[in-house]
Amino acid sequence: MTKRAIALLMALTAVHCRIGLAEPLPVERIEPPHWYRGYTETETQVLFYGTGIGSASVTVSGKGVALLRTVSVPNPNYLFVYIDVAADGDNSVQFTLTRNGDSETFPYELMQRRSEPRLGFNSTDAIYLVMPDRFANGDPSNDRVPGYPEGVDRTNPDGRHGGDIQGVIDKLDYIADLGFTQLWLNPVLENRMSQGSYHGYATTDFYRVDPRFGSNTLYQQLSRDAAAHGIGLIKDVIVNHIGTEHWWMDDLPTPDWINSTDRYTETTHARTALQDPYAAPADIAAMADGWFVPTMADLNQRQPLLGDYLVQNALWWIEFANLSGIRVDTYPYPDKHYMATWTRRLMSEYPRFSIVGEEWSLNPVVVSYWQRGKQNFDGYVSDLTSVMDFPLQDALISALTMPEPEYGSVWTPLYEMLANDHLYAKPMDLVIFGDNHDMDRLLTQLGADPRRLQMALAILASMRGIPQVFYGTEVLATNPGTHSHGVLRSDFPGGWPDDDKNWFKTEGPDDVKAIRKTLRRLLQWRKNATVIHNGALQHYTPEPTTYAYVRFDTDRAVLIVANRSEASVAVALDRFRDRIGAATQGYDVLADRTIELTDHLEVAAMAVRVIDIDRSP
Repeated sequence: MTKRAIALLMALTAVHCRIGLAEPLPVERIEPPHWYRGYTETETQVLFYGTGIGSASVTVSGKGVALLRTVSVPNPNYLFVYIDVAADGDNSVQFTLTRNGDSETFPYELMQRRSEPRLGFNSTDAIYLVMPDRFANGDPSNDRVPGYPEGVDRTNPDGRHGGDIQGVIDKLDYIADLGFTQLWLNPVLENRMSQGSYHGYATTDFYRVDPRFGSNTLYQQLSRDAAAHGIGLIKDVIVNHIGTEHWWMDDLPTPDWINSTDRYTETTHARTALQDPYAAPADIAAMADGWFVPTMADLNQRQPLLGDYLVQNALWWIEFANLSGIRVDTYPYPDKHYMATWTRRLMSEYPRFSIVGEEWSLNPVVVSYWQRGKQNFDGYVSDLTSVMDFPLQDALISALTMPEPEYGSVWTPLYEMLANDHLYAKPMDLVIFGDNHDMDRLLTQLGADPRRLQMALAILASMRGIPQVFYGTEVLATNPGTHSHGVLRSDFPGGWPDDDKNWFKTEGPDDVKAIRKTLRRLLQWRKNATVIHNGALQHYTPEPTTYAYVRFDTDRAVLIVANRSEASVAVALDRFRDRIGAATQGYDVLADRTIELTDHLEVAAMAVRVIDIDRSP
């Protein structure tokens, strides 16, 4: 080697060391991958992960951003950096990390939040719940992805079947035609679990859509395309737990990141302990800090760094995907005081947003505790705008299936449950439903009787609250003889090219055609029925087999009369004149025609009438 070559090599080596390239820092992850300017709370956490990165010093450069502090944790592979993000400034800033004399710069994007107000879902909406893996396979090329243990096996009820986000995009015309205005997908984030990954409830990466469903970019496209169809997107969020194959689990940031790490301890599921004035502290902890199942590690939301991470993750997805709402899985299971903070943080940034929590209790006292505006006996304050109305679901099924009693009415369970609405801060904001992804199919619950299904759908479409329908209900999906989740989460006929039936394109047999027609007519009518969106509700003591209620405002009334008898009945209208007025005509929603209102309303056997009435002077 010549002297000139040696000198050049030495000069390059000096420059290499000076700019920090002698040994690149092993940063494997930066989360969130980018952030947004314009939030009210400007303090932002950025997580750096890589071997030994915790000992690095940090500087940040760029207009409108300032370093607040760095937090090292017992695990040297993590570094939590807190910055202040002003409303205005550079779109791209830089983090410089220095360790043992080696430095490396990482560009970081700060995007501007959308300026328009974010309007969540409300009583004007109807929600369609879809399990993506079981709805439609729009992109067979992602059925198997290298590095992901589960591929497609449609013969296995508990395996992946190949439905994906592209499949949902392809069926937006179908969903909009039915009359739905909101789309709730079961979780689509990465679930790199060895088995049972199809349902999505064991997250292994909070910032990545599972590639077997698509990509983050495709999820954004779904949101845009849904909006073009007049449909908002609701994201299913899990704050309580992660999958045991989440990347954290091989290298926990702190010893207290996960509850019960020394040995598996399952939750007692005794949710009432959280509201019980007599509950032992140990019983409260046993419920909140136990694991849901062995494959889902219980997160400790009281850990401050984790708490910030989870809030920011939700905010990031709201902005990234332009969400219209969030559904929170297993809402009572995380630390309840943390969840008060979590909901407050989200709602303070998006005041018109909507969050619905899952509290699977049949007791309205328990369910109402979590809703925003409730004056609780213990002073607990929540900003959760809505809860899933499990008590009403149970009462509806009872009313439609119970034997006729010797005294009273078959409709008493529904009538009396509605009488408990004074417990809720805002009953109009409750999400009402007949079934979901964890329950027997609605038609199965109703004894495989399409007439009862028609009544259930009519009641859900006209009742107070926000109706939600599980995909496949409109094509008479059932799960006879089993409670298997894999079976009740059946594939939608026609979602796969080799399906024998395609009920996306054809109306199906007469019974399917009738139910789908009923649902479409109800929901398309409901879109413009402001009396259903905002009107009051008055119901009447049920007769042995009939139940009636009226939705009303100043100018309109909707009379709903349901008949559980195997014989037709003539219901006298005088009883309802206080709300329907002296109108002599009404619009029969299900029959799609104008009818004369005389002394009586005929209701066929096992049927329901929905009569829209103009009662203006």
